[in-house]
Amino acid sequence: MNKLTIGDIKKQGLLVMEVITGSRAYGLETATSDTDIRGVFVLPKDMYYGLEYTGQVNNETNDIVYYELRRFMELLLRNNPNIMEMLNTPANCVLLKHPMMDLLKPSMFLSKLCEQTFANYAYTQIKKAYGLEKKIVNPVDETRKSVLDFCFVYEGRDAIPLEKFLESKGLDQQMAGLAAISHLRDCYNLFYSTEFRYSGIMRKEESNDVALSSIPKGEMPIAMLYFNKDSYSVYCKKYKEYWDWVGKRNEERYKTTMTHGKNYDSKNMMHVFRLLRMAREIAMDGQINVFRTDRQFLLSVKEGKFEYDDLLQQAEALKIELPVLYNNSTLPDKPDMDVVEDLLIKMRETYYGEIK
Repeated sequence: MNKLTIGDIKKQGLLVMEVITGSRAYGLETATSDTDIRGVFVLPKDMYYGLEYTGQVNNETNDIVYYELRRFMELLLRNNPNIMEMLNTPANCVLLKHPMMDLLKPSMFLSKLCEQTFANYAYTQIKKAYGLEKKIVNPVDETRKSVLDFCFVYEGRDAIPLEKFLESKGLDQQMAGLAAISHLRDCYNLFYSTEFRYSGIMRKEESNDVALSSIPKGEMPIAMLYFNKDSYSVYCKKYKEYWDWVGKRNEERYKTTMTHGKNYDSKNMMHVFRLLRMAREIAMDGQINVFRTDRQFLLSVKEGKFEYDDLLQQAEALKIELPVLYNNSTLPDKPDMDVVEDLLIKMRETYYGEIK
């Protein structure tokens, strides 16, 4: 059976809920904000009873994501922040809603699990913000270093960068040969000959290790070479992560970060406070406030009007407060799985028209 697509779900009328999520639902949209769409669908009966279950379908850019009814309710049981927000979407952001979806009441799912799910999600945003800060402060040059940049020659009492050593001696790395030294990790005897053809110190520019050569008997090394392989591996990982990030980064968000000059992803930090404040409201008021009345403060965070360390202190104070609030709340420890399971069966039977 072919893989189910967004188009299939719409064409076959499988969608039972569709909402606008993200900044437009929060009331935090700006002129450059995207429109994120989330929804719930019910698998066709033959696919549901078949061998392959499809729990989620999205388009290539992930700005449209649909969850199968069972998957949607599983995530609600876990108090997943994104899914809990979907269930509490403001009326003006609801594009489609099947009557049976009214059976899902937010009170059925709100529980003390929200303390951890919302707070943990918030702290992943802090890590993302900090990760961007590290990349901005420590950019990686686009010209990739080679193995030679991590090789050093021990001559006399000094360790000399290989390329400096070769240049001072007028030597060509392609005419050099290496032989491993027993019991000395990543250390090699360095040989050189204009007559005997060695393999060179590295065979090609993109090599990830030094090359070894067959050394004629009686040849004497001109020096000892050390290849800092661990540092080279760390560099390669850092180089890939940095330039992958450059290729995939949201340029508008990056420009905003560079404009306010605070060297952290201010949009991530805005979501930290949105999530922590929502977690606080759940404990105190027993409801999820998707639309934010604290728009001015949150947009000030997004605009980079606060220092990173100050925001961390404020976020930590909120996080410390949450355990006390949840301990004193009347929320259940977790949603009632049996009740939710019975409701899921009822909803699916209603949709398939099988209620006797």
